[in-house]
Amino acid sequence: MKLKKRNIIYRGKVFDIIVDELEYFDSGNHTIREVVEHPGGAVVLGVLPDNRIILIKQYRYPIDKFIYELPAGKLDYGEDPKVCAIRELEEETGFKPGKVELLTYIYTSPGFCSEKLYIYLAEDLQKRKQNLEEGELLSIEFKSIDEAVEMVLKGEIVDAKSIAGIMIGEKILKQRWGMK
Repeated sequence: MKLKKRNIIYRGKVFDIIVDELEYFDSGNHTIREVVEHPGGAVVLGVLPDNRIILIKQYRYPIDKFIYELPAGKLDYGEDPKVCAIRELEEETGFKPGKVELLTYIYTSPGFCSEKLYIYLAEDLQKRKQNLEEGELLSIEFKSIDEAVEMVLKGEIVDAKSIAGIMIGEKILKQRWGMK
C-alpha cells in the first residue's frame, strides 16, 4: 500500500491517533487505516529468592476494576525497554533487580495499535522503597509460579501481557529449576 495522506487527529499523553489514507498498489483503490500509535512498554516477571513471583493487583480505570498483573509501564519515547522495566519494577513494587533478561516481546493488538511490549525476567531482587505515581492504586502479592499459572487458567488473571509473561516465564523457570 502507498501512503497518500496522514492525519494525526489526536496527540495524547499515552498514545496518538492517526488516520492514514492509503492506495493499494495492485488495484489503485483507496482505503483508510486508523492507528493508535503507542511508544510501547516493558513488563516484568520478578522472581524472589524463594522462587515466588511478584504480582500487583491494580485498579484500571477503563474497565473500572482491580485486576492482577505483572508490574509494567509505558516507555518514554526513545527509552531502552530494559531501563523502563527496571524503573517500573522498582516504582511499583519497591524491588530492584540485580539481573534482568529479555524473554520475548508481544504486540498487544496489531490490527489497530502499534504497542509493542517487552517482557523481562528479573532476578536477584533487593527490597528498596516503593515509589508509586499519583493515581496508581495497587497492592503487591507474592505467588508461586504454579499458583500464578492456576490463576491464569481459572480466569483470575485476565491481563494479556501478564498471561504471556507468566506462561513463558513458567516454562523457562521450570527448566532452570530442573522441574517439568
